[in-house]
Amino acid sequence: MSNKVYSFPDKLVSTQWVADHLNDPHVRIVESNEDVLLYSRGHVPGAVHIDWVGDLNDPIRRDYLGRAQFEALMRRNGIGSDTFVVFYGDRSNWWACYALWVFELFGHTKTAIMDGGRVKWEKEGRQMEKNTPSYPASSYVARERSDYKVRAFRDDVLAHIAANRPLVDVRSPGEYSGALYHMEGYPQEGALRAGHIKGAVNVPWAKAANPDDGTFRPAAELRQLYETEEGLKPTDNVIAYCRIGERSSHTWFVLKYLLGYDSVRNYDGSWTEWGNLVGVPIER
Repeated sequence: MSNKVYSFPDKLVSTQWVADHLNDPHVRIVESNEDVLLYSRGHVPGAVHIDWVGDLNDPIRRDYLGRAQFEALMRRNGIGSDTFVVFYGDRSNWWACYALWVFELFGHTKTAIMDGGRVKWEKEGRQMEKNTPSYPASSYVARERSDYKVRAFRDDVLAHIAANRPLVDVRSPGEYSGALYHMEGYPQEGALRAGHIKGAVNVPWAKAANPDDGTFRPAAELRQLYETEEGLKPTDNVIAYCRIGERSSHTWFVLKYLLGYDSVRNYDGSWTEWGNLVGVPIER
């Protein structure tokens, strides 16, 4: 497991740990990417693919899958209630953290992130395969989804602002300042208004990752980033947000599991909701 002095070191595993557990029946490796074609080009041997759109989101309304759908997802991937699920993916594990966060909505917390994701695995020249594995279906029984501990909604954010509690905008400085109406390279995903939620500080998600291999920075560097520079405390009630909740799930993971914050929620409505709402407080 990790040795970077994190609060919950078992929430991170190394590429070597994964290589040593490829045939462990109690472990399921899950790849989750922004680029859904990456998996078919090659993946960690034995890894299953969970698509953030097709598998984790409701196909009609903007929400996540329900209990029955999550139960079916787990069963067809051979994941039991006691299975240790290890996530990895592209984009320095944006989507891996996002998938782990969705699993947590259903109380499946026996999870971890492979530090460095696809990039580190590939850079180390480790084995990849293209075939899709098949596992015996499990008899997983899912809990009802429970959002309140790790997910924030619009009204929660408004209450947060009224109470002067900390909000972390993990988008780029251009998006935060209002110079950009959309994430760079994603003009189709802009909002009607630009800027940031009132009172939010800007800590771009990527500052928590090493740019060369996508691994998380050591705890001391992360505390410098969030606490020394921005004044956050582990006892704070924090809400993180971005554009649709994918980048902020990375920051949520950092604050909750690497730095041990007691109360961190991800506002997945994020700027695509807030920037299109009528009458909500926006700053530039």
